[in-house]
Amino acid sequence: MIRILSVAALALAAVLAAALSVQSPWWWLPAALLLVPAAVGVYDLLQRKHAVLRNYPVLGHLRYLLESIRPELQQYFIERNHDGRPYDRDTRDLVYQRAKGTAAEEPFGSERDLYATGYEFLTPSLGPVPVPDTPPSARVGGPECTQPYDMALLNVSAMSFGSLSANAVLALNQGAALGGFAHDTGEGGISDYHLRHGGDLVWEIGTGYFGCRTEDGDFDPDQFAEKAALDQVKCVELKLSQGAKPGIGGVLPGGKVNAEIARVRGVSEGRTVISPPYHRVFSTPRELVRFLARMRELAGGKPVGAKLCVGSRRDVLALCKAMLAEGTTPDFIVVDGAEGGTGAAPLEFCDHMGLPLSEGLMTVHNALVGTGLREGIRIGASGKVATGADIVKRLIQGADYTNAARSMMFAVGCIQAMNCHTNACPSGVATQDPRRARALDVTDKSARVQRFQDATVRSAQRIMAAMGAGSVSELGPHMLCRRLDPVTIRSAAQLHEWLTPGQLLKDPPEDWAADWAAADPDRFAAA
Repeated sequence: MIRILSVAALALAAVLAAALSVQSPWWWLPAALLLVPAAVGVYDLLQRKHAVLRNYPVLGHLRYLLESIRPELQQYFIERNHDGRPYDRDTRDLVYQRAKGTAAEEPFGSERDLYATGYEFLTPSLGPVPVPDTPPSARVGGPECTQPYDMALLNVSAMSFGSLSANAVLALNQGAALGGFAHDTGEGGISDYHLRHGGDLVWEIGTGYFGCRTEDGDFDPDQFAEKAALDQVKCVELKLSQGAKPGIGGVLPGGKVNAEIARVRGVSEGRTVISPPYHRVFSTPRELVRFLARMRELAGGKPVGAKLCVGSRRDVLALCKAMLAEGTTPDFIVVDGAEGGTGAAPLEFCDHMGLPLSEGLMTVHNALVGTGLREGIRIGASGKVATGADIVKRLIQGADYTNAARSMMFAVGCIQAMNCHTNACPSGVATQDPRRARALDVTDKSARVQRFQDATVRSAQRIMAAMGAGSVSELGPHMLCRRLDPVTIRSAAQLHEWLTPGQLLKDPPEDWAADWAAADPDRFAAA
């Protein structure tokens, strides 16, 4: 209302100045000076492409002016990963361009330091192959799954309603429906906004069991079965931990728990909600495997899996031993890298807890291969996936598909104002203020989400074809290289040990032997 009144006041002042020009022609000057910003303000309020301008008419143009001074402000807009590598503005700009359908070829080549230690690159082939017409997908569903799901190469990662605005959730889900990919609900439950446009859902359930919990905070199997039976719910994901803050839960202050969020999460309005750091329904790897099997049964045979940020390799092996002992496996495992995660988290957890995605992925992949379980379990990768090259790297490191959160937020208009915790997000993405959220136009932003996903997957296909790989199965660790120093380059096949099917069961290699021997299906390891 304030923004509308401000523009109206400008327009009224311009009209009054024009009226006074009858007495003196000098009034035309202030009339013109007021009329221009008034006209701009009216345009900003009526247009639907830029949420920032709808929330900040006239003043919002300063943001675009400052961003146009690219070289001088480049360093200001760089955000660094916790391992020191830049997640730079070029990547964010690429996401914006693809979302808007304006991405173009670069005329002057790479600006990266190709001789920097740690620089990674994919190997092109002298015999590239044609790009397939159909994008690849991963069939998720093991032997015990009766309703398998074909997962797209890139999907929307877990972000809850409550953290995101209603319009942001609507835009993400409608984009997923338009593009035929999956939308992870996050642990905040299934809201009406997840269901309105019919996009495929991966229902994430965390330690708070939101949407399927008793009054005391325990898991409610009846509520779970009811929601899991929804047609839009294609998979169910049990969150063990997330990259931003592995090993701890979360707190939603009572002041933010309005009636709508309380209904979606199944909690009391106005009361602080605590997600504990651990699950109540299991305490050992064996109990976890049994619970996943129970969830699949309650879900009518839909794919069920777990999401985790890897810490101890011994824990991963203990989980594999539990699967072998119980004779049952999840249908998928999502590996969340320590560099990922859009959720608020203590800085020390962000900086010092959990394995980066590369190491976590290779650990899970090799553990499943070495125990002979890989064939029936799909692996998803989540952690700063924003480009086609990111997708291909993760496929080489052991993933079957990828999920993205931050880049999907960029696609719906996030400008990284870093005001998520203040409820004053200028683009209407991460706020529960209905006035700010209303500026995010669902129709426009959903099309951007669809365009970004489509362009990024097509980029991954072009890269694979340039590498001589016509399908995901033709990718291998020898195709990803890293510079160790100015004169030394090694491939991932040379840098890491890659287990063969069943190798841990027959003759564990020396580097894995101690962890394999110590892994206990009835106890999680102390890190």
